[in-house]
Amino acid sequence: MGTLKVPSDALWGASTQRAVENFQISGKRMPRAFIRALGLIKGACASANRTLGLLDSARANAIMRAADHVAHSIHDEHFPVDVFQTGSGTSSNMNVNEVIANAASSKEVRVHPNDHVNMGQSSNDVIPSALHLSAALEVNERLLPALDHLAGTIEKRAAEFEGVVKTGRTHLMDAMP
Repeated sequence: MGTLKVPSDALWGASTQRAVENFQISGKRMPRAFIRALGLIKGACASANRTLGLLDSARANAIMRAADHVAHSIHDEHFPVDVFQTGSGTSSNMNVNEVIANAASSKEVRVHPNDHVNMGQSSNDVIPSALHLSAALEVNERLLPALDHLAGTIEKRAAEFEGVVKTGRTHLMDAMP
């Protein structure tokens, strides 16, 4: 498919570089919550593959450690893929596979993005799972607490102004209280 120049300090590889070059659409990257979910999923898959005897412990542990780093924002600068990409999200799946593989690899353990990090997975299950997981985490960790705070604030303000009678407005006209 031709020669590609991947930046020397990048943890991504050729698949991600192709996506960066081919999908320069909005300049907006994937949301942090989605990248976090990808890291959590890849770590869980490595653990499952180790339990099944499909990945040796050294390789699985290296993948799980790198996936945890992805989940905890340590490699965020290595996710350059535009939010507008192919419909199945293959570019994002390959981006996370390459970042985890390169972060996990060492002199002792070589990790391949497809053969090891993506073992037993496809973009068609990873991407929808990451969407659902990121939405669930954001709803539980951010939206619901914010709504609780809002409800508490409204209740407090309602109690403060309980005795105040005010003219209402409807259809841009005064209304009776």
